[in-house]
Amino acid sequence: MAKKSSIEKNNRRVKLVKKFAARRERLKAIAYDKSLDITERFEAAIKLAEVPRNSSKTRVRNRCEVTGRPRAFYGKMRMSRIAVRELGSKGLIPGLVKSSW
Repeated sequence: MAKKSSIEKNNRRVKLVKKFAARRERLKAIAYDKSLDITERFEAAIKLAEVPRNSSKTRVRNRCEVTGRPRAFYGKMRMSRIAVRELGSKGLIPGLVKSSW
């Protein structure tokens, strides 16, 4: 089980990403548009720098929904390999059959 503080920190980041997504996209579009005036682009870049860092999508870590484990994450099931194996062996994941011979 992952530390609760790490899980909560990641959850706060997810909330910030949702909150600032539209603003970040708008400012990035202005900052990277070569057809606009350089001062307008520079002001957009400064405003973008003032937006919280944790509102960036790349700072969110994929974590297992069951255990909070950050590594060996299967995106399709939103679980780590360990949780997938345990729940799959018990038959709790629909459509998943653990092969054994």
